[in-house]
Amino acid sequence: MPDAIFAHPRLAPVYDTFEGHRDDLPAYVDIVDELGARHVLDVGCGTGSLAVRLADRGRTVTGVDPAEASLRIARAKDPAGRVTWLHGDATTLPALAADLAVMTGNVAQVFLTDDDWARTLRGIRAALRPGGHFVFETRRPEHRTWEDWAEDTDPVTVTVPGIGTVERRFEVTDVRLPFVSFRCAYRFLTDGAVVTSASTLRFRDRDEVTASLTEGGYRVLDVRDAPDRPGREFVFVAECGGR
Repeated sequence: MPDAIFAHPRLAPVYDTFEGHRDDLPAYVDIVDELGARHVLDVGCGTGSLAVRLADRGRTVTGVDPAEASLRIARAKDPAGRVTWLHGDATTLPALAADLAVMTGNVAQVFLTDDDWARTLRGIRAALRPGGHFVFETRRPEHRTWEDWAEDTDPVTVTVPGIGTVERRFEVTDVRLPFVSFRCAYRFLTDGAVVTSASTLRFRDRDEVTASLTEGGYRVLDVRDAPDRPGREFVFVAECGGR
């Protein structure tokens, strides 16, 4: 079940405005070029920011997400229908023979159980061609970013085109490692409505992620720093083994 920020019909349209310019995405565009990927699968594509960028660069792109409200936003960014948008998750994918699968943002951390993560890895592997690549990021547990989140409690107010002024308040609600939970409350100033979105992320360390990839039939080629958040993220670059 996707979090409300992605799935609620009032929250999905405000996501892009709050998230800004997505400074994390240029690194993924560069990796697509580096690997020479022609067909890219964007797992947890959300509102389609990366998928549309890649389509603009002539790539064949498939975006999959379990939140229909987010996919509606994504489709509106792609009026020509260049991207194939799929409602579902990695376990429902057809055999695409994609060159590269990516997961940006917090997507890799929303799989809270070992079984859900393993099934996701299998689904992605089945959607890739033999020798295809899988690239994703995950936050370094040792950085303890939730402590920064807990201190940053000031409300953020933005004006969303077509919607009006919206205020967001953020709160860390529980820390029981490897799980960290938080809640965002969005107040729509036009009518006073408040809609909340609760989330939980799992923080896996480098060895745990590497072991899960190896068990899932991947070979880890590289573990990089995230250029936009140095020292805070692992960026895994893995290759899909033969079947």
